[in-house]
Amino acid sequence: MHLPTFLWLWRIAAWSMGFTLVAYVILGISGGWMFWLRQQRRSRPDWVRPFHFLMGAVLCGLVLVLLAIGIVGTLGHFGSLGHSVHLYAGLGVVDLVFVSAWSAVQIGSQRPWARWVHLGSNGILLIGLIWVTVTGWDVVQKYLP
Repeated sequence: MHLPTFLWLWRIAAWSMGFTLVAYVILGISGGWMFWLRQQRRSRPDWVRPFHFLMGAVLCGLVLVLLAIGIVGTLGHFGSLGHSVHLYAGLGVVDLVFVSAWSAVQIGSQRPWARWVHLGSNGILLIGLIWVTVTGWDVVQKYLP
């Protein structure tokens, strides 16, 4: 792929990563609120769970956008993948996001384990997001003139 500059791609990636982090924080707040209400044996507002699911879907979409940008940008610039640990950090984050999404739709009275898989994968996802942010910053420095 021959493009005059990849700066436009990195801008999309930067905005997508920023929105990903915001979505993660919003999910943490809404999920924490639902968890707290559950522990207090209080009912939650009807809009919270659908909102949480919607934000989770947004997070999934953003992660897929970031994956596509990473693949296209790296192949376009270097011609191959695997030039840094950022690839593995990114793939780990993609996996964790989709484990979290899968476990979210499994949560129910018949599958009590799903809630703990969901919470655990989101806890590990925090570490993954930090790792992918740090390694991504290093990668972006290679592309800037």
